[in-house]
Amino acid sequence: MKTVLQVVQHLRPGGIETIALDLISFASQDEQHFIVSLEGDLASAIKQWPKLASFEKQLIFLNKQPGLSYSLLFSLLKLFKNMSPVAVHTHHIGPLLYAGLAARLSSVKHLIHTEHDAWHLNDKKRRLLQRNAIKVLHPTLIADAKTVAEQMKIRLKSKHKIRVIRNGINCETFTPGNKPSARAHFDLPEDKVIIGCSGRMEKVKGQSVLINALSILPKHVHLAFAGSGSTEAALRELVDMLALNERVHFLGHVDQMPRFYQSLDIFCLPSLNEGFPLSPLEAQACNITTLVTNVGASKETVCPVTGRYVVPNNASAMAKVLKEMLMTVNECSPRTFVEQHGNLRSMINAYASLRHSPQFTGVCYE
Repeated sequence: MKTVLQVVQHLRPGGIETIALDLISFASQDEQHFIVSLEGDLASAIKQWPKLASFEKQLIFLNKQPGLSYSLLFSLLKLFKNMSPVAVHTHHIGPLLYAGLAARLSSVKHLIHTEHDAWHLNDKKRRLLQRNAIKVLHPTLIADAKTVAEQMKIRLKSKHKIRVIRNGINCETFTPGNKPSARAHFDLPEDKVIIGCSGRMEKVKGQSVLINALSILPKHVHLAFAGSGSTEAALRELVDMLALNERVHFLGHVDQMPRFYQSLDIFCLPSLNEGFPLSPLEAQACNITTLVTNVGASKETVCPVTGRYVVPNNASAMAKVLKEMLMTVNECSPRTFVEQHGNLRSMINAYASLRHSPQFTGVCYE
């Protein structure tokens, strides 16, 4: 049986980590898949993200500490020697540098690297690191969106087209549901319009912009947040300052995300930077109309008929579009768009085809 190793920086709730879990959940029966997390340990990771418990036997943690680590490279070399993977699949720059080098030194047949966003390449140091790593390691290079591929080509000065494999979600997990039942589960008001937002509470996710937009919207419109993070306290203070306490619902970490989306009238992703986010696909698979900010590849995740996008970091513009969406009756289903353009099965088959193809040379290929 062939062994495939994915390598991530850490295993905390997030888009990259969810994709990695999906890839091992639906792997072919003739392959055994593992995820190697450079940082952290199993117990701490499961405590922070209980979902990981069901994958316990497929997770490997190397407990990397901050800073450059030569010992990490040796740990990866030992791991690859013992497991003899046919493919190593890295996500983001740290895993590419460490696991990519270890894979080449270990003569791993397939080295695949997926870039999930391009905005970090605005940083000169990161850009040079990644450009040189690609020149030396020659991975099969993947972008998760057309926008990301275009930015990579410019920033990394690639002379070749980069293959695009769009992220997908499980349309059998994320389905339309009963709104009153979902709201009762989260103790959300049944008689209000609810806009939902999910994800880590970090400055780059732009939740403060959405809260400011809510202050402009009618009082019967409420806001529900699923997630937690370093800016949660500041967001709660902003809610207090704007006297929106009765209209904003902080739900914390939510395991049953389909039910969260099913409780909503509109889903909004107000990010200041993004790659190819999964949450708009998840919401739309539950038949929830969606608004995103026009950053990264977010626009590519939205149904062109039912969805909308808006400039980032502009509460007034966001409120205006949300008002328009609340007044619009959609006859089309956003779920159809996701089934056709954001399906997990298509993503898994595309990655599997890379491992079953002849080894390519060069930085990337069409």
